[in-house]
Amino acid sequence: MPVGIEAWVTQIPPITRAWLALSVATSLAVQCQLVTPLQLYFSFKSAFTNVQPWRMITTFFYFGSISLDFVFHLFFFMRYSRMLEESSFANRKADYFWLLLLSSVMLLAMSPLFNLPFLSSSLAFVPIYMWSRRHPTTPISLFGLFTISAPYLPLALVIFSWVISGTWKAAAGDLIGCAVGHVGWFLRDAWPREMAGGYSILTEAPDGLRRLFGDL
Repeated sequence: MPVGIEAWVTQIPPITRAWLALSVATSLAVQCQLVTPLQLYFSFKSAFTNVQPWRMITTFFYFGSISLDFVFHLFFFMRYSRMLEESSFANRKADYFWLLLLSSVMLLAMSPLFNLPFLSSSLAFVPIYMWSRRHPTTPISLFGLFTISAPYLPLALVIFSWVISGTWKAAAGDLIGCAVGHVGWFLRDAWPREMAGGYSILTEAPDGLRRLFGDL
């Protein structure tokens, strides 16, 4: 029977667990000098002109060198991604993966406009934002210092990220993640409710992906 850290890891739902494991492994690989950040960042020229397609994936798993900012982003992404996957996407692994995949495509398309070579923190803010919108009355205690309602959580984390990183660029990436998260929330929650729209390929995973994840 698993105990300690093994038990904690096995309790994390599968999509969040895989995302966490790949992110930690990527930063450790850079820390151990097995790879360099220059081999991981995304740009259209590197990915397409220089035919290095892996950059479209590695950009989402490198949260920077192991530091306070690394721990901050990893902790909050893991916490709220886990809660979102366990609640809104319980037994719907394919739909959660589909949300993150479409969000990743949007971020890749937007990255040249904002000169963001690494999109890990931007993608991490997508589940944070969506969870906060789906739990509008939930009080959140930040670091035991003050309490806010859930919809203000993304903005509070963006400000804190700005403070600990000391640069507006980190906050800009997080804000873009919030914007993409808002699109995901609007398509899944606001559009069907307000505009009487139905679910579509933008909100539900294709059947082939559902079969792959065992959701059918």
